[in-house]
Amino acid sequence: MKDVSTPSRARRLLLLPFMAALLVACSGGSSVTPDTGTDVSNPGCNGSCLNTGFNLTVADVQQVIAQGVAEAQARGVNATIAVVDRVGNVLAVYRMGDASTRSVTVTTSPAGDAPISGGLEGIRLPTQALQLFIDHAAAIAKAVTGAYLSSEGNAFSTRVASQIVQENFNPGEQLQPAGPLFGVQFSSLACSDLVRQFNGTAPSIGPQRTPLGLSADPGGFPLYKGGTVVGGVGVLADGFYTIDKSILDRDVDIDEAIALAATFGFSAPVDRRADRITVDGKILRFTDVEFAELSTNPQLAPGFASLAPTVGQVIPVLGYTDGVIRDGTVFGQPGSGIRPDADQNFPGRDAFVLVDETNTLRFPPRTGTDAAVVGGAVLSESEVRTLLQSALDVANRARAQIRRPTGSQARVTISVVDTQGAILGIARTRDAPLFGTDVSLQKARTAAFMSSNTAAAFVATLPDAKYLATTDAGASVVRAIPLNSYVAQFQAFMNNPNALADGSIAYTDRAFGNLARPFFPDGINYENQGPLSKPRGEWSPFSTGMQLDLSINAILQHVLFVSGLPVPDVAPGCAGVQLANDLSSVGQTIAGVRLGNGLQIFPGSVPIYRGNTLIGGIGVSGDGVDQDDMIAFLGLQNAGQALNGAINNAPPEMRADTLTPMGVRLRYVQCPQAPFIDVTDDNVCGGM
Repeated sequence: MKDVSTPSRARRLLLLPFMAALLVACSGGSSVTPDTGTDVSNPGCNGSCLNTGFNLTVADVQQVIAQGVAEAQARGVNATIAVVDRVGNVLAVYRMGDASTRSVTVTTSPAGDAPISGGLEGIRLPTQALQLFIDHAAAIAKAVTGAYLSSEGNAFSTRVASQIVQENFNPGEQLQPAGPLFGVQFSSLACSDLVRQFNGTAPSIGPQRTPLGLSADPGGFPLYKGGTVVGGVGVLADGFYTIDKSILDRDVDIDEAIALAATFGFSAPVDRRADRITVDGKILRFTDVEFAELSTNPQLAPGFASLAPTVGQVIPVLGYTDGVIRDGTVFGQPGSGIRPDADQNFPGRDAFVLVDETNTLRFPPRTGTDAAVVGGAVLSESEVRTLLQSALDVANRARAQIRRPTGSQARVTISVVDTQGAILGIARTRDAPLFGTDVSLQKARTAAFMSSNTAAAFVATLPDAKYLATTDAGASVVRAIPLNSYVAQFQAFMNNPNALADGSIAYTDRAFGNLARPFFPDGINYENQGPLSKPRGEWSPFSTGMQLDLSINAILQHVLFVSGLPVPDVAPGCAGVQLANDLSSVGQTIAGVRLGNGLQIFPGSVPIYRGNTLIGGIGVSGDGVDQDDMIAFLGLQNAGQALNGAINNAPPEMRADTLTPMGVRLRYVQCPQAPFIDVTDDNVCGGM
């Protein structure tokens, strides 16, 4: 829990006319209300509104910032406010007050609880000896998260992220399994070989990277125009980059209040907010503060031009913005990096693809690169295309879990890789949330990697993970974690000295993820942790275990670069980065893309086989983890049938659900009941 404050009765009375107008607007009427400037009554926006060409303009960005500044001033705090477009381009970062006052601590224990030891926990900047800053990095991560998790069918905030990444879902409820997107915070990392980065001047193609991954700290929201997502806003004012550890209470968080005020005129359509969406029968939490609880009426905020230099200024951020306010890109057009396929590779499927600055496909279907490993079993271009088409067909029939209106089809990104992690093709359905782009690739690579006979040997080549401590005396590496220790723990836990070394077991993200939870079995509090997780006292969303430790050196290198330390920016490739103990040198020691954007540990992937031979992986991410599982599993199953059995899911006797570590059977995939829009078929993944 962070700062809690409530408006006075007098302030509430002053805001009554404002709220009355807002409630009238939310009840229907014209599609764009004069009170919010936001489409709150257009149920037709379900992907098609991206065709209307909306984007954030310089004037929009200035309005968002000015509204946030007014709320921060009313609350007597200085804030750092970031605004991004839908594909993550940073359009502006505004810092109030003197930079030296903008200290930020990364912690899940800001209220005096016992501190967690490990991972990113406890990092604080600036210190007396190090005038380095991460307030802008935190604000950017929040803004990107609001944009990336949202779509025309769902509006998710960083508070939603906090709810769905913790060890119990809901947070604070004992004996509940981990959040459905457990681990998503370590995606879209700056070291990812999929994401793009600032070109030095104007916004360009995405998806763009984020300096701290996705954020679970309340204070980040999506921004909408005409019913479609055009960006996000993130705020850091309270000095903590953290989470909300319990959903059993209601906070009025400073960061969240300022960010909500900033969204006025661009706020999420009411019918698409997370609090209209359920997961596993539980309502998601969009915000703990509403417009009536703000200290200001955002409609009356002074304009951006009236903000004196003594209040704050737009700042440059290394690797993200040159300090000039920019227009955002128009999503769905080539300049955003994501556009319609135009029936080029996926005819009749309303598919979208990723393109480069010249509007050329970045990841068209292609043949596998791993002939030296799998010989003649290598995936062909035709098979990859058939597999992507098949998965798109399943997705277009599937009923989404986290999308309004109820009964909408699933919107996802689908990635296919070979056994070495090389990208063989990526396709998206209309209006799929942006976070799923990088995540689907992480999932595909995780399934292929963990199912291989060389995973243990590869991990043994990686440098130790380094944990950093910052004090008034400076910063230093305080712990080194041998990554091979996770393999040893895994082999002991599975009672198999050849685990991850003989390729005898096919692992999905669901099976692998269960072994990366702080409780095993998942949700049984105070049992032993999984072998790939940190133990109690060391686990948090900022200290997950093997998932984070594979990438932590790269994350730290980039954060230090952004903060102003004279080190080079991280290169593409999240695994294999060496971080010197004195931080004087960094460098990437492992070539290749096998784990080029890191691991993922929530469901939505299956390995691909030709007979008993592993030849790749398929990952899916978007509108619900059970849907992701089903689209990956049935997409491969149906493609195999169309190709007369040339490719297939893992033979049943090889699947991870044949294993019972600690007497608990692992799950391979879990498909929804009655999942299709057009038929009532049930148990659609059974018997395969």
